[in-house]
Amino acid sequence: MKQVFFEIASNILIADKVYELKLSGDTSGITAPGQFVNIMIGGFFLRRPISVCDWDDGSLKIIYKVVGEGTEALSKMENGRLDILVGLGNGYNLTECGKTPLLVGGGAGVPPMYGLCKKLVEAEALPTVVIGFNKAVDVFYKAEFEELGVQTIIATADGSIGVKGFVTDAIKTLDREFSSYCACGPEPMLKALSDTLTIKGQLSFEERMACGFGACMGCSCKTRYGSKRICRDGPVLRSDEVIW
Repeated sequence: MKQVFFEIASNILIADKVYELKLSGDTSGITAPGQFVNIMIGGFFLRRPISVCDWDDGSLKIIYKVVGEGTEALSKMENGRLDILVGLGNGYNLTECGKTPLLVGGGAGVPPMYGLCKKLVEAEALPTVVIGFNKAVDVFYKAEFEELGVQTIIATADGSIGVKGFVTDAIKTLDREFSSYCACGPEPMLKALSDTLTIKGQLSFEERMACGFGACMGCSCKTRYGSKRICRDGPVLRSDEVIW
């Protein structure tokens, strides 16, 4: 974990209440897709944990949805500096993904799937992407996934674009075998995938966090190997260790 001051490069609306924030600064603390950052927003006591979408040497990209006063304030920032803790949590293990992984993202769980997909493509894997949203105005990053050269399937709950239903409905349309699956999204989606898919998986959990680095024990969950902290031991856990 590193505390870094990042400069805001851009902060633009890309879907309904969804913003893409590009930052410049030291990203050396980020070592794996699926990790997250914790952002200090002026006037608010607790930092806001947000997953890493993409990064390289000197630049960081995150995507967030306005859900409260903190993210509302963040959405209005067009320039300036942000105090950010980077390199938090454990990300996805690329070796365990295999050559033909299925990547599944739901809503706010889509951004880390992009970073993971990009790393897998660089490692010459052939991922397939399924991303789910409530309606068409919520959809983002379809073109960005497709620019990586991967098949990208969209599911919307109201059927306004793509497959009508949930990500599990979209997965049923795919006639192929996968080496593993990686997912990030709301817990009901993760449980549905765990119940449906028989291959090994890596699940990234969304959880309310206070400190973001394991000190407060506020985001603990039960696993087959004892209690684990989502912020420090996760957010990525293996599907076979989760107790639903």
